[in-house]
Amino acid sequence: MNNPDRALEFRHLRCFVALADELHFGRAAERLGMTQPPLSVAIQQLEARVGARLFERDSKGVRLSPAGLAFRQSALTLLEGAEQACARAREVQAGEIGRLRLGFVGSALQQGLATWLQAFAASHPRVEVVVVELNSQDQIEALLREELDLALLHTDRLPPGLDCQPLYAEPFLACLPASHPQARKKEVPLASLADQPFILFSRKGSPDYHARIVEICRQHGFYPRLQHEGRHWLSVVSLVAQGLGVSIVPAAFQRAGIQGAVFKPLAETLEPSAVFAAWRREGDAVLREQFLAARPHR
Repeated sequence: MNNPDRALEFRHLRCFVALADELHFGRAAERLGMTQPPLSVAIQQLEARVGARLFERDSKGVRLSPAGLAFRQSALTLLEGAEQACARAREVQAGEIGRLRLGFVGSALQQGLATWLQAFAASHPRVEVVVVELNSQDQIEALLREELDLALLHTDRLPPGLDCQPLYAEPFLACLPASHPQARKKEVPLASLADQPFILFSRKGSPDYHARIVEICRQHGFYPRLQHEGRHWLSVVSLVAQGLGVSIVPAAFQRAGIQGAVFKPLAETLEPSAVFAAWRREGDAVLREQFLAARPHR
């Protein structure tokens, strides 16, 4: 076991470097903001720990010994490394460097996620943001497995240990094939879709959202006749565009540019579709809060 009295400390190295630079105990002590006696003790302790005489002392003054000359560069490297480690720790704590793992639902792309990422990259050039598109349920599971730091999803029904805040809301629209009779109307009554084959977002991928659409239909007198399910909203819109059914989707998807799909306002007033930011309650808050603060105003 090492003798704690002989433990090498960074204060010993700082004392050594100051004396190696000044080659004068008085000037070195003044530079360090201390008196000469504790400086002498620190140098003696360092030499005892190293097991070599680092300075030659005689009537001509103080000079580095051959061992001291060899030790000097290593001491400078150690001190520089320690300063860099401290600086990096401060930068991480301040959110200036690091890595943010971000999950998002497809509609976030249509709501300006790319602009948001660009704004954050401009203000935090040394933060790496890793993005992955996942449905809401997969994002929740990834948060719980600590594979994501932040999730942009369609539900605020979260298991214990997760928190969230609303980001934005948008209306639901009827999504119809271009050849559909209702596609030429100014707005579409929900009841007119009662006998139509429906294409919905996967129940497994986002059970809360799937249930939301079913409940909207139920409140207006019918249950949707489910024909197909898609794991991503763009798959849903693409299936509609191919004439395989109709759907009810967030308004953002009218900007997806998929030919053959027509988007029409619903005649009824519905609670809008919301997107939430979710995170682990015990996760690191600094980068998350800075990323959320960087979201451009709409």
